[in-house]
Amino acid sequence: MSREDSEGSNLLSPDAKEPSPLCPRPTANPLVIALGKAVQGLAGLRGGGSSLPGLVVEKIDRDFAVRLLAKLPLGVVVISGTNGKTTTTRIVRDLLTSAGLRVFTNDSGSNFMRGVISSLLRVLSLSGRLEADIAVLELDEAHAVDFARRVRPRQTLLLNVMRDQLDRFGEIDHTAELLAEVARNTTGAVVLNREDRRVAAIAASGLNARVHWYGLAPDLHHHFPEDDELYASDDIAANAVDEPSSCPLSPDVVLAALDGSRATFQIAGVSHSTELALKGVYNAFNAAGALALARVVLAAPATTDIQLVAALARVTSAFGRGEEFLLGATSVELLLVKNPGGFRLALESFSPQGQVTMIAINDDYADGRDMSWLYDVSFASLRTSGVAMVSGTRAYDMALRLHYDEVPFAAVQTDSQRALALFLADRSESPHRIYCTYTAMLALRRRLAAQTDAEKVM
Repeated sequence: MSREDSEGSNLLSPDAKEPSPLCPRPTANPLVIALGKAVQGLAGLRGGGSSLPGLVVEKIDRDFAVRLLAKLPLGVVVISGTNGKTTTTRIVRDLLTSAGLRVFTNDSGSNFMRGVISSLLRVLSLSGRLEADIAVLELDEAHAVDFARRVRPRQTLLLNVMRDQLDRFGEIDHTAELLAEVARNTTGAVVLNREDRRVAAIAASGLNARVHWYGLAPDLHHHFPEDDELYASDDIAANAVDEPSSCPLSPDVVLAALDGSRATFQIAGVSHSTELALKGVYNAFNAAGALALARVVLAAPATTDIQLVAALARVTSAFGRGEEFLLGATSVELLLVKNPGGFRLALESFSPQGQVTMIAINDDYADGRDMSWLYDVSFASLRTSGVAMVSGTRAYDMALRLHYDEVPFAAVQTDSQRALALFLADRSESPHRIYCTYTAMLALRRRLAAQTDAEKVM
């Protein structure tokens, strides 16, 4: 792979540590790799999940990934937080790739150590060579702690702290402490979201790494409420969300304006505007964090900022996060929703008018068992358009929630495969949209990908 971007210019600055061609690439036990690849092949034939091969290898060799990743020339980057990890990881990957780096990432969205190992197995040669300069990994908040203690990331980006899967994480302050521990084990630089007070507080938690920031212009804050504002009374929220940040910190990157799909970023005080292929207002803010991180990794001088923004404009939605499938004349869009903040922002970002809507809610371990969070989401925006199909293992809970918000729904079907078939039966030219929790998204995506030309992700 060439180190030149599509315009023939290399973004690596003289200050960045470019990998030496003489640097030996990481290796691993070929027998363990062969076993892992065999399990991966069998899992693929049976339609299995992306993390099974990693789970098998981790049981045999707990430090399999640790040894490989620790030897990468530019080290490991960790991206964590409650919402936006997968898309932000995709953005950072594409920005660094445009700079000529060979980037390894866990692009399936499986963000436990077993998911990282499964992703490694897909790209490792049988001899155990990992052809990469840097790893950019999204990690679940809890699993990131053990990972960071063992691997010691060179850079970390922390996005936000929201109420999510209380059955796993407990209260929100505990989640913030998990992220702080990841930051304390970061050796080079930590990039923090200035607008999330719990994330911002991590800067004062005894870090050894340098601290960098990204943030919002004050008049955009109402699009991105932090967790406490989501649960405040309407009067408190109305008074709070448009107030300028009381934090005096000067971010490296600021999302300064947002007009439809056009975003303007202030980068080191200079304004850069671009159209975004990414969908959803929340992804514009994720992009600001990704730009801040990429600049730190590349030690980027101002002259490369234009090229980074140009690369950002080409980034498309990640696996299951606004991903679109075309089935004949019918487009089907998948939107992952897994907590109140994410679901609220998705409903705000995408108008239901003219759409045929489905909601699929599962309560498997990866989704979180406690579905009471659905009552922290207002579905009033769906009253006019209604919902064509409600599905998933908790379909009737979701249907009841819609009933309380006076949202009409046409059908309830717990079997997701049958629900999808019924949902698409008319094959009308009206666009179809599915809001779904994680495991529901995996199952639905597998069915949709089998019917169209889609990015293949284990």
